[in-house]
Amino acid sequence: MLRVAEIDRIERTLEEMFPDAFCELIHQNPFELVVAVALSAQATDVLVNQVTPGLFAAYPTPSDLATAPVAAIEEKIKRLGLYRNKAKNIKALAERLITLHEGEVPTDRVGLEALPGVGRKTANVVLSVAFDVPAFAVDTHVERVSKRLGICRWKDNVTQVEATLMKRFKRERWSKLHHQFIFFGRYHCKAQRPNCLECPLLDMCREGKKRTKGTTIPVD
Repeated sequence: MLRVAEIDRIERTLEEMFPDAFCELIHQNPFELVVAVALSAQATDVLVNQVTPGLFAAYPTPSDLATAPVAAIEEKIKRLGLYRNKAKNIKALAERLITLHEGEVPTDRVGLEALPGVGRKTANVVLSVAFDVPAFAVDTHVERVSKRLGICRWKDNVTQVEATLMKRFKRERWSKLHHQFIFFGRYHCKAQRPNCLECPLLDMCREGKKRTKGTTIPVD
């Protein structure tokens, strides 16, 4: 387990590298956000941001999306993987918002996770970004970074990763750190070609040490 000083170092480093990290899914309101996050499963934010403008222009409200034919929704999002299943889910999500929540996105975890296509990660993102509720959503980047740096165990599942991150970092920092972990994983500690030799946390990284073994590390 990392020492408190090491956790503090990780937090300081991420703040220095990505002080302005933010949710990169383009949205104008909680409804657009929950739909965008639901669509982002197994798809990049860049691709989601390419399809959602047309989707939201055609169906700007839950009522519009709920009454749209599934085939028409599929046509708007067909560039995304699993688009047929996602089209059914976001239509059902919109229907649930109308029938149970008067067209408004729930502001609590139970209500969010009851929506079709919305799991814990999506609920955490919506709570944090839309409603300013501290949460630590774990996506592939957050999981990869937390394990490489030794914050979590390799064998931990996403629920365990989330619990550990919430325990090791202060609650008021969860939401911003979630985005900073994502930026670090997306733009620096990438899955296939991480920037190990330029990483200020290389000495802490289990993966980085393997990748750079026998390599001369440049000194500033």
